Amino acid sequence: MRRLAVFAAVALLAAGCAPPGAEFAENQPEGKPVSAISTDPAKAGKVTLNVWDQEVRGGQNEQFSQLLAEFQKRYPNVTINRTSKSTDDVRTTLKLALSGNNPPDVAEVNQGYPDMVAFVKAGMLTPLDNYAQVYGWKKRYPKTLLDLNSSDRKRFGTGTLYGLSQMGEYVGVFYNKKKLAAAGLEPPKTWQEFTGELEKLKARGELPIQFGNLDREAAIHVFGVLANQFAGREALRSLILGKGRGSWTDPKIVQAARVLQDWTRRGYLTPNGNGLGYDDSAKQFAAGKGVFMITGTWETEVLGAPMGNNLGLIPPPPLQPGAGPATIGGENFALAISSKSRHPDVSAALIDFLTDEHAAKVLTETGNLPAVPGNNAERLPADSPRRAMLDGWDRINAGGGPAPYPDYTTPDFYDTITAALQELVDGRLSPEQFTAKLQADADHFRQGR
Repeated sequence: MRRLAVFAAVALLAAGCAPPGAEFAENQPEGKPVSAISTDPAKAGKVTLNVWDQEVRGGQNEQFSQLLAEFQKRYPNVTINRTSKSTDDVRTTLKLALSGNNPPDVAEVNQGYPDMVAFVKAGMLTPLDNYAQVYGWKKRYPKTLLDLNSSDRKRFGTGTLYGLSQMGEYVGVFYNKKKLAAAGLEPPKTWQEFTGELEKLKARGELPIQFGNLDREAAIHVFGVLANQFAGREALRSLILGKGRGSWTDPKIVQAARVLQDWTRRGYLTPNGNGLGYDDSAKQFAAGKGVFMITGTWETEVLGAPMGNNLGLIPPPPLQPGAGPATIGGENFALAISSKSRHPDVSAALIDFLTDEHAAKVLTETGNLPAVPGNNAERLPADSPRRAMLDGWDRINAGGGPAPYPDYTTPDFYDTITAALQELVDGRLSPEQFTAKLQADADHFRQGR
């Protein structure tokens, strides 16, 4: 799944206003006691589960369809009615469905303030901490990933668990193996090597980095990687989740903005990149225009189809030699249970099935990145893009995990940062002006919360 403007608020305009649906419900749902939870759907009698998802593309639909069919074969008493919609359609209609008389039992819910936090405040989602205890989800998943599906009813990224994600994703550095080798270069192991290669490629007449920002998507990924490099993962994570006193005007964040603008001026990025669409940019890269492309692992299959094993992928190399990879990323939409579901135990069993070791194998075989891959990377050819994607995810999580996407910061932050990034790339904003805009948005949200 591509990370789009999926965390932007639809309407949070006046100071002190809450996003739609964010008002507190009088009666918040309570988690089912551990002692009362049944983990065997076969004992539930005849059950129909309504499941909403946004796994509509290629291998995503393939794995989801296969796993749902397998669950029903294992439990013939369970019938699953699946409603599969595009990302935007799910976000547009899910709130109304959850508040209606026939809500989905299980639904993929977008993390962040406009959706998950708003649904939690409105009492629409079932707390999952007790299910996590019964099924061992907190041992299966790193805490950094569980936090992305948690809320304390006011904030995002902390508190009670409300969902579990099937897939992980991160922003990596894709590269054209043949072009890199033709320039006498190897995949960079440090940030200094990477930036040095950009200059060498430019001198050879090559486009160093393919970059299409018309859709306002590419720049946030590149900037997020740069911010992680210079500010550090923990500082950036705290800043995005509002857990510290950090500021978007910190000199290290300003430095990240300055580097992005400098890359544009030096010609390291596609000329007039703000006028090139994201999908067109990917097509150009796959056709051989550009040596590197900084984007998310959701593009692995898109790029790998035409490029085959000529497509390389590494996590962004670290600023300090020997340090772990520094990037942004997270998970796909979280599988959550409606607080109105009449079958929460069967719903939880389905979520467990969709995220267990077998599911990780199916995800791997269909070209997806399991949030918890296990040993499935070993099943793939060593030089394949899929293998590189899984190896990179393991390395990132071994080093503490990715920092969240910057647009998690506030309900409006996606619109703020992507518009400002276009102006930064074009030179209409200085790095200092750009970061001041980000901080103003963060301050406005915190004052009104």
